[in-house]
Amino acid sequence: MSHSALDRVARCSRFGRRLLEAQPQLADAVAAWIEQGVSREAMQTFLAEPPPADEAGLHQRLRQLRQRIWLAITARDLAGTADLAEVTAAYSALAEVCTTTALAFHHAVLAERHGEPRDASGQPQQLVVVGMGKLGGGELNVSSDIDLIYLYPEEGNTDGGTSSTPRPLTNHEFFIRLGRKLTAALSENTADGYVFRVDLRLRPWGDSGPFAMGFAMLEDYLVAQGRPWERYAWIKARPLTGTHHDALMEIVRPFVFRKYLDFDAFAAIRDLHVQIRREVARREMAHNVKLGPGGIREIEFTAQVFQLIRGGQIAALRQRPTLTVLAELARSGLMTTDAQQELAAAYDVLRRVEHRLQYLDDAQTQLLPDDAASQAMLAESMNLPDYAALIAMLDQHRHKVTRHFEQVFAAPQTDQNSHPLTAVCCGTADAATTHALLENAGYADPDRVLALLDTLRQHVARLSESTQQRLNTLLPPALEIIGSQPDPLATLERFATLLQAIARRSTYLALLGEYPAALRQLVRLLAASPWAAQMITRQPQLLDELIAPQHLMQLPDWTQLSAQLHAELDARPGDTEAQMDALRRFKQVQTLRLLAQDVAGRLTLEALSDHLSYLAATLLAETLARCWGGLTIRHRDSPRFAIVGYGKLGGKELGYASDLDLVFLYDDDDARAQEIYARLAQRINTWLGTLTSAGMLYETDLRLRPDGASGLLVSSTAAFRDYQLHHAWTWEHQALTRARFVCGDAAIGAHFEALRREILCAPRDTARLRDEVLAMREKMHAGHPNDSGLFDLKHDAGGIVDVEFSVQYLLLTHAHAFPELSDNVGNIALLKRVATLGLLPEGVALPAADAYRELRRLQHQIKLAGAEHAHVDATSVDGHPAAVRALWQAVFYPA
Repeated sequence: MSHSALDRVARCSRFGRRLLEAQPQLADAVAAWIEQGVSREAMQTFLAEPPPADEAGLHQRLRQLRQRIWLAITARDLAGTADLAEVTAAYSALAEVCTTTALAFHHAVLAERHGEPRDASGQPQQLVVVGMGKLGGGELNVSSDIDLIYLYPEEGNTDGGTSSTPRPLTNHEFFIRLGRKLTAALSENTADGYVFRVDLRLRPWGDSGPFAMGFAMLEDYLVAQGRPWERYAWIKARPLTGTHHDALMEIVRPFVFRKYLDFDAFAAIRDLHVQIRREVARREMAHNVKLGPGGIREIEFTAQVFQLIRGGQIAALRQRPTLTVLAELARSGLMTTDAQQELAAAYDVLRRVEHRLQYLDDAQTQLLPDDAASQAMLAESMNLPDYAALIAMLDQHRHKVTRHFEQVFAAPQTDQNSHPLTAVCCGTADAATTHALLENAGYADPDRVLALLDTLRQHVARLSESTQQRLNTLLPPALEIIGSQPDPLATLERFATLLQAIARRSTYLALLGEYPAALRQLVRLLAASPWAAQMITRQPQLLDELIAPQHLMQLPDWTQLSAQLHAELDARPGDTEAQMDALRRFKQVQTLRLLAQDVAGRLTLEALSDHLSYLAATLLAETLARCWGGLTIRHRDSPRFAIVGYGKLGGKELGYASDLDLVFLYDDDDARAQEIYARLAQRINTWLGTLTSAGMLYETDLRLRPDGASGLLVSSTAAFRDYQLHHAWTWEHQALTRARFVCGDAAIGAHFEALRREILCAPRDTARLRDEVLAMREKMHAGHPNDSGLFDLKHDAGGIVDVEFSVQYLLLTHAHAFPELSDNVGNIALLKRVATLGLLPEGVALPAADAYRELRRLQHQIKLAGAEHAHVDATSVDGHPAAVRALWQAVFYPA
């Protein structure tokens, strides 16, 4: 294969043809690499055997390796035996091997003369060469520059060297000299050419900055002077040599990946792209496959803006390779699968065309050629019939890239001067005109609106002029959108409260001002729920979620989200506060997404409750794992411990603000088990209920455990079984109908479920059971008096509780004969089973099931709107209480 592959190189590359003509022996030298590919180890062996005698010998060997790699990889690429990943990995490995080899050689020479550089405690220091750009991402192209930054961990001095006359240097001077030697070894053009052109302009202060610097100087620079475009540059930074890499990345990470939403990243990358486009236009480079419209850079920008904005929260986005990031964006729901696949396909084609352009003359170019000969060679190298076919293929991909890029970086909507409500917001219209404009916009009380606007203006009057300008830009369209809501004044009050909370962080004002879709979504949420308004006002970083509507409206994949949360917590080992905050942010983000889908009518109440229950289970599982890992005394790697959910969690009927009814079980014979698991349970409860800056995770109710509030916090499975069989009250068996294993030890979960079914399916004295259930219902009714004149959807006769008690009684009465009734499938499904089994007429059970669904839906709507009690006009519930009362009569007072 090697000779035919090299023939193709000669046809598709003028440089390759010249290289083979000048050094025909290379054909045999690289034959094995063409057949099998080339490994990093093979490169290292070539450079080390025999070791170069002097600097000139080193330079020659490095360049000879580069020629061989160029020839072998080009041949494999053009023959179709190497894909894009192999090509870029080979050149990245070449850069790393050559850098490491040259660095080791010159470090030894300098150290012999001046001694080893050491820190204040005498520890030796090494140069940390940081690969930036495509080298950092492991995506280096064939004729690329390599962007490097030279760093070292600590200041200090060398120890003098081995010569008779010690010549110590400061570490700073030593590493500057070493950096210059390394740069020359790679980039000097000798009779054998060069290895890589080295670009050092990405270092702090660019060309005017120190050639090498300590970590402390880098940190000071990034904190005090780091510019937005440098965050973009440092995304791919990867240390290639030396030590203390973790310490370096701890300096870089907070500069690149901000803890909270960083909307300014959109504007920064948009501005950078505008500058690039302007330069492309000036140089007439529209056909540049990297910088032109729809080119490689737009794909990179699309991936990296999400990294900058969300990488602080999603650890998986802190990866370097572009294709890996795109895949992660799709996996985390930030990008549609179609968009990711189209961008990945375009990236593959554009990068392969880029390589073939560079194969022509070994020149660093991404510009499509003008001459017919080069165009023909390029088309052949891509296995296309002619250049026109190549352009058609490129245009197809570039149009897709541009479409996706423009969807992400939509032009800002900032000019509101012509908006009719601008005069209202700025106070430039007379009173009559102002009132008319507001009434036309949907506001029945213009004076109240003006008072709110005046209060808001007074609040921001102390802030910067740019913040006030952003508010003036935002208010006219906001007033228009809010005016179309069902209760515009209440919505405006919530919006004004939010603006006062975020005014000092003007990036949020910019987000809402520039992206009308985000503003509309926010207003819908504020209008739907004061609870949602409070959540967003307290945690304004949630506004980040409004930027990508397709992400906001995507149904959650709990397996993937659980893995994402796990990785997020793993990235904060030992930091309890950070892990607790990460759990709370995860809950808030997922809750906001579900709320947006709920308000948009995309979720049934049953589906919403299921998702909220999955969310709780995910958070409980991680809380259990982290609390166990944080215990100072543990007697086993994994706890024999489980969390059981009762009530709304157990029945998968959770609402947005529901508390969690929990019972903790263990099955462990160790003498310390009770004490250790009690400590674990207490820790879990603390993690759930502690109020941090990110809020509270869940309120918990632990009173359903054996013996209630006076009982032990955790129970062994044996003790729990004994209690349920011999000591539990009837109401506790009623509660057991809606209990389930949530997380923890699966064997304990299976034991609990078996016990639950055994108890529910036990035969009972029906008359005694009826009396006890009715007595408990009367007790609950007395505890919720209603003198409002309205119907209480939950507690009044004919309400939700009556359905729940009816189903529980039916289950406890008949499950011994019909075990399928013990399945925890929810009240609606159980009512249908009761009808199917003939235990109730369908004409009673099915209308009651429909009534239960509708009453819960109405209760959800009312609670979402902020009402304390779910009270409605009895005439508005359309006969549903009557259907429930008929169920109650048929169950407890059959004819």
